[in-house]
Amino acid sequence: MPLYEHVYLARQDVSPQQVEALTGQFKNVITSLGGTVGKIEYWGVKSLAYRINKNRKAHFTLMNIDAPPAAIAEMQRQQSINEDILRVLTLRVDELEEGPSAQLRKREDDDRGERRGPRGDRGDRGDRGDRGDRPERRPRREEGKVEGEVE
Repeated sequence: MPLYEHVYLARQDVSPQQVEALTGQFKNVITSLGGTVGKIEYWGVKSLAYRINKNRKAHFTLMNIDAPPAAIAEMQRQQSINEDILRVLTLRVDELEEGPSAQLRKREDDDRGERRGPRGDRGDRGDRGDRGDRPERRPRREEGKVEGEVE
């Protein structure tokens, strides 16, 4: 059977228990139609990039699913009917990711300390020998003079 990663966003004003109930309901739909749900991750309430149906935040939930396409279609149909669900994204994948997803993994560089970017410490930025020689800058035109004009 095909493998899917499915993320849905629920309204901010529903409780985490209601989101769990919704997840259980969608899991029952998948299992009743011959599929299995491997991993369920609740990512919590996160801010949205833009307002969706007057909501600025939403509950995010990820489900790893191994099911026939008909089961996915039925689950998406039920989610489209439910007014607590804001958005749904289902991706077909070649293999499901084991362990926690990228959203739940802790960053290894949490205590970055000084302002170091993803490229690490860049050292002294004074001498940039790696750039080579640069050509001289042309002097700027003086105010009021037109190029090619003779005094």
